[in-house]
Amino acid sequence: MPKINAATVAEHRAQQRAALIRAAVDVLVEQGATAVTPAAVGARAGLARSSFYQYFPSAAALLAAIVEESFTAADAATAQALAEVGEPAARIDAFIRTELRIAAQGAHRPAKALMQAELPAECVARVHELHHQHYAPLQAALVDVTGDSAELTGQLVGGIVQAAMTAVEHGADPDHVADHALALLRNGL
Repeated sequence: MPKINAATVAEHRAQQRAALIRAAVDVLVEQGATAVTPAAVGARAGLARSSFYQYFPSAAALLAAIVEESFTAADAATAQALAEVGEPAARIDAFIRTELRIAAQGAHRPAKALMQAELPAECVARVHELHHQHYAPLQAALVDVTGDSAELTGQLVGGIVQAAMTAVEHGADPDHVADHALALLRNGL
């Protein structure tokens, strides 16, 4: 029987599952989606390949779990940042600053790597759906500020946010980048 390094079997299983996800994220970001195999992920996590299947039925299921967990964490951070903010312009500021803090932590790496991979259409559709849901609070704040519900405004602002995240991911200070991005947006809105 394998050694359990947790207070309960459930906690041990949660730790093992989390280790597999962390290992898969590393493999995904370093080598791409096709390298995320049960053998590679198990080896990176320090688990036998057969142990992989106790947690995920396939590499595709693991990739789906990565996507879901990444967006769940980002959504929680955004919800917390927006919880006390009522004024639309302040919601835009809070959303963008939170996105850049998340980018500085590397949390966008899995989604970015997956978007560059050749994935089945349903996986790509799910990533787009989660992305759209995640950006819904920003879109709502933009509508409140501009009175314009045009999706184009959201796409253009999203482009600025994406460029800001790329700068942060390349080492720029998140607060400095947020200040510049928000100055551009305030002048443009």
